[in-house]
Amino acid sequence: MSKVISALGGFQMRRKSIYLASPYGFSDHWRQKLLPDFISVLEGLGAEVWEPFARNSQIDISTADWAHRVAIADLKDVKEADGLFAIVNGTPPDEGVMIELGAAITLGKPTFLFRDDFRRCNDSDEYPLNLMLFAGLPFPGWQAYYFSSLLEIKDPKKALVRWLES
Repeated sequence: MSKVISALGGFQMRRKSIYLASPYGFSDHWRQKLLPDFISVLEGLGAEVWEPFARNSQIDISTADWAHRVAIADLKDVKEADGLFAIVNGTPPDEGVMIELGAAITLGKPTFLFRDDFRRCNDSDEYPLNLMLFAGLPFPGWQAYYFSSLLEIKDPKKALVRWLES
């Protein structure tokens, strides 16, 4: 984790921020039942989780420009977060998550992919998704940045734990 100088002049560790790109905020049920599990696991590892549905809850969606304001706020958070954790379930995965992931890849942010959806989204035997989604992951070794269960997210041999501890 990065060091910051505290007001008392000493060093303290700053938690890394991770943008949680997910389609789970669009449904009340998913927001209440699925998102908390991911947030809890990531926070339990020491991350400061930036969940966009919670961060944009103050935006009034009855105004004409609400969608633009949400999009700009989300992109700003992707730019300012230390890394991005993307839930890429679905065939294809959610379009907004794909844009956020593409922005993070372009910005050179560490990216981590989660998929526990058994359906394949690609013609490749090696990659379970569109090949472009792996452009932000190292080769070889992309598998350390790819997760298929909540338990696997906590695996100290995987890249997320190592990144959060660095």
